[in-house]
Amino acid sequence: MTKNKLSFFQFSKYLLSFTLVLGLLQYFVVEQFLQKEVYYSTFIIYGFLFMVTMGIYAILLFIHKGFEDKTGFAFMGLSFFKMFLSILFLLPIILAEGGKANMVLDIFTFFIPYFLFLLFETIFVVRLLRSK
Repeated sequence: MTKNKLSFFQFSKYLLSFTLVLGLLQYFVVEQFLQKEVYYSTFIIYGFLFMVTMGIYAILLFIHKGFEDKTGFAFMGLSFFKMFLSILFLLPIILAEGGKANMVLDIFTFFIPYFLFLLFETIFVVRLLRSK
């Protein structure tokens, strides 16, 4: 149990650093270079992805503690759930009638960090699966 707490603490420390660095970088790029208004601010996008990723990893640690052989399947299911939540998060952008010109930019400003967070999460889940 101590190992899982340490693992969660390590994960949250790395995730917070990852979120801050990439969030500030994306904020700078969107504000300085693109200079277009996006539907969701960078901070809202990164806050959403941070919370969902923390929640998924906490659930995976709980599952790994009791059902070590099911952790990979749980990760696949939770990744699907994360995609569903992301589509719900993006639904106002998709359904907006006036902002079709910026819709592609809005989608990219969400899905580039989404896939980076997914990669980050996958690296830690692989580490979790390899630890025995």
